[in-house]
Amino acid sequence: MLTRIVKMTFEPENIPSFERLFQASEKWIRSFPGCLKVNLLQDMKDPSVFFTYSQWESEAALEAYRQSEFFQGVWGQTRTLFSERPKAWSLRLRDI
Repeated sequence: MLTRIVKMTFEPENIPSFERLFQASEKWIRSFPGCLKVNLLQDMKDPSVFFTYSQWESEAALEAYRQSEFFQGVWGQTRTLFSERPKAWSLRLRDI
């Protein structure tokens, strides 16, 4: 399993547009093959900072999603709303 965290910072006036876009896309993302979970989080001190937290069956499943026509369209719309370059992490759970 792979966990993906993406930090996105938006211009304050673009937050409602992003929230509408995420709400319209969330169901499709959740139903994409290999997606186990997706959540949207908002920073408590800086409301212009959001994170997506998603879990995927594998790196291949995440990559298939990232290469999909759907993702390309949504990401193209989302990136126009940023005030800073997004940051992303792909993580795995360690059993130590």
